[in-house]
Amino acid sequence: MIKFTVVTITYNAASVLQPTLDSVLAQSYANVEHWIIDGKSADNTVAMAEDYRRQTEQQGSRHVVCIQSEPDRGLYDAMNKGLALATGDYIVFLNAGDAFPSADTLQHVADCVKPGEPLPGVLYGFTDIVDSERHFVAHRRLQPPAHLTWRSFCRGMLVCHQAFYARADLAKNNPYDLRYRFSADVDWCIRVMREAQRRHLKLVRVNEVVANYLDGGMTNKNHRASLIERFHVMARHYGLVTTLLMHLWFVIRRPS
Repeated sequence: MIKFTVVTITYNAASVLQPTLDSVLAQSYANVEHWIIDGKSADNTVAMAEDYRRQTEQQGSRHVVCIQSEPDRGLYDAMNKGLALATGDYIVFLNAGDAFPSADTLQHVADCVKPGEPLPGVLYGFTDIVDSERHFVAHRRLQPPAHLTWRSFCRGMLVCHQAFYARADLAKNNPYDLRYRFSADVDWCIRVMREAQRRHLKLVRVNEVVANYLDGGMTNKNHRASLIERFHVMARHYGLVTTLLMHLWFVIRRPS
């Protein structure tokens, strides 16, 4: 049975954290490690995490909940801490406010790993966007293709970060680049997929929604800066000419 490490990054996240914790606790899949990496919150975040850990233990769940709360240098520094601490076969980031859409999400992801074959480099699925009341807003506009490669992201981030399950050895070999403030996740996904290709590891799509993404995250609040930074990430991996041509195509195809 493969082991999943779910990493949740928090900082003063008490207002949005509970649905995330509830969705992990509800998972029917047993072999789960949940790391909550907190940036020394001043609100009730850590107390909520401690209550969740006690609830997990009281219910007799086989899930293991671990909490670390200390100052960090921002979101991606905290994610690197999660990578270093993870002991699972796959790592997925489910940040405060995001949630698994059903109690069987992790079971369905695990079912995509065929016994006796090398573990795929990445398992990935679809994402829905929800509001603060957990109501469905929309399917994510960019959809994951049936056949994903590292070059696929030249058309945009086709797989949401929360729907991207990276094999742990690949993830740990490619920590987040702290030069980026808003788009280190895009760069990280590309580098993980590039290493998977070098090692001839499959990228396997899960044909269902595997993440509910809370509308209005950090990148949305810094949209212009994020777009500029993402352009630099894409140019680094795909070259300046390809990146310029793809951005021109984005503009042309955008509905008026």
